[in-house]
Amino acid sequence: MQMRALGRSGLSVPPVIFGGNVFGWTADQAMSFRLLDDCVERGLVAIDTADVYSTWVPGHAGGESESAIGAWLKARPGVRDRVLILTKCGMEIPGQGKGLSPAWIATACEASLKRLGIERIDLYQAHKDDEATPLADTLGAFQRLIEAGKVRAIGSSNYTAARLKAALDLSSAQGLPRFESHQPVYNLMDRGIEADLLPLCRAEQVGVITYSALASGFLTGKYRGEGDLAKSVRGPRSVAKHMTPKGMGVLAALDAVAARRGIGPAAVALAWQLARPGITAPIASATSPEQLAELAQAAEVALGAEDMAELDAASA
Repeated sequence: MQMRALGRSGLSVPPVIFGGNVFGWTADQAMSFRLLDDCVERGLVAIDTADVYSTWVPGHAGGESESAIGAWLKARPGVRDRVLILTKCGMEIPGQGKGLSPAWIATACEASLKRLGIERIDLYQAHKDDEATPLADTLGAFQRLIEAGKVRAIGSSNYTAARLKAALDLSSAQGLPRFESHQPVYNLMDRGIEADLLPLCRAEQVGVITYSALASGFLTGKYRGEGDLAKSVRGPRSVAKHMTPKGMGVLAALDAVAARRGIGPAAVALAWQLARPGITAPIASATSPEQLAELAQAAEVALGAEDMAELDAASA
């Protein structure tokens, strides 16, 4: 599988990054292990997670996804050197902490390393901006982790273009580590980053790894009407907003391109992102080997001009 450079970090990622939010949530340990094994076999060797996954589930305290990945790594001696582990800190973990203060970053990193059972995180990301903490303090904390060998590179997520630019400028001015990647929402239903964030990242050579790349599953095509919302736990909360004339138009365009290319609509939606200038790799998750197989198709297809024009028009 052809890898893609992630900004100026020195890291290379596959065209699709697997989203680990499902581990310990909608995928139990047995299925998590099976999915992770399949990822390695298919060459999808970058796994994105976060310390906050999955605090939204009743009875969960956070860290469930990292713990599942850690258990898998322990059960698969030698596989650590074949995969990239991407995790995040900064979102609130109830009763424990939140934000990007130096103290919390240090604490959160140690907790993630312990759950994952590893000595170094390949990409450690600020999950959301913390305007209450000076950027220099946050970047300084990340610098200490890099110097200690606990982190290889850092990235940001959910920053505005202005705040990301301020962080990049500060890194340059003060010789601090810079955010080598940014993780925003981006998909055929939400193209907002094209206005400012994406041009900034292209100009600054920041890798872009997008989340919600399938719009919470809407772009897989399994949600065609209100009656389909009960098909998953995310339906009523995250998918209903896409049940609009635009949404139906996007699904129709995906169906048309999928039929021409002989692949599934989810693969088309991801392949569209891969063809967009400035996008390094979309992040997508699956809860079954069959779903994972369709995600992997995106790395193997190159959409043509007609395909791109049809999808661009439907999603504009």
